[in-house]
Amino acid sequence: MPETPAEFYQAWTSDDFPRLIAVTFQHPTPYFDDSYAVNSANNGPYGDAVMQELIPAIETRFRIIRKPYARVLTGGSTGGWESLALQVYHPDFFGGTWTFYPDPADFRRWGLINIYDDDNAFTTPLRTRAGITVGSAERYLLRGHDGQPFFTIQQSTRLESVLGSKGRSGRQQNAWEAVYGPVGEDGYPKPLWDPNTGKIDHSVAASMKTRGYDLRYYLETNWARIGPELVGKLHLICGDMDDWYLNLGVYLLEDFLANSSNPYYAGSFEYGRPMKGHGWQPTTNPALIKRMAEQIRGSAPPGDNPKMWHYK
Repeated sequence: MPETPAEFYQAWTSDDFPRLIAVTFQHPTPYFDDSYAVNSANNGPYGDAVMQELIPAIETRFRIIRKPYARVLTGGSTGGWESLALQVYHPDFFGGTWTFYPDPADFRRWGLINIYDDDNAFTTPLRTRAGITVGSAERYLLRGHDGQPFFTIQQSTRLESVLGSKGRSGRQQNAWEAVYGPVGEDGYPKPLWDPNTGKIDHSVAASMKTRGYDLRYYLETNWARIGPELVGKLHLICGDMDDWYLNLGVYLLEDFLANSSNPYYAGSFEYGRPMKGHGWQPTTNPALIKRMAEQIRGSAPPGDNPKMWHYK
């Protein structure tokens, strides 16, 4: 439900709008126009740069409340994964995330691929009800909001190979391999699958998992430690027909969080239905900001005065 720039300006500058400071990170790498704001074997220590250099510099130069409850995150797609990762990796530094249609939040659904169990990224076995394999079908990467598939993972992989060798296409699969994956023997990101055959390298998948980039797995294995600091802070929003099948990973993340205990996560999941694709947002940006401001106000510790910035 987007608003026009003029409508956003009118809301942002209105007398009763919460006085927040919006910060957009810009952090391109040699492999993509975004580092995903995390430390990476291939990209380098961007996470440390964001957390230890950039944010402290901003909070020193501008009139910002330097407390966790007043730092909130949002983003969509790549920015969605970033916002979720920053909140999860630094649960006591940020006060909440509103994460929209994030890149794979559970690597059992890397689009339509389970990178741990599937053998091939390009095709999936066709089996009878008795479990007999009778052939294979292409896996798709992109679809329309009505479910119509547009192109396959194999086609996308070939395109990336043409655009740049050694993971340097600047496109999505190569970007994920650079962020999440190990360094190969040639000094470049080690591919998750063979670009010619689609055969998945499960050692790469295992490395991505053990390094903590599978956010659902990271949450599940560390919940006793980080869960208490994440209560009420995780808010996920996604269309039910995401063009890149990203809703599938969000469903699996919800499976864990909705059944969490000691503590219960107490956040929210919201899905656009029917036929809401990548980029779906249920409210305007001013409405989202007001929602975030309400959480900040409600989380303010005794002694802090929200009326200094939230006049309502």
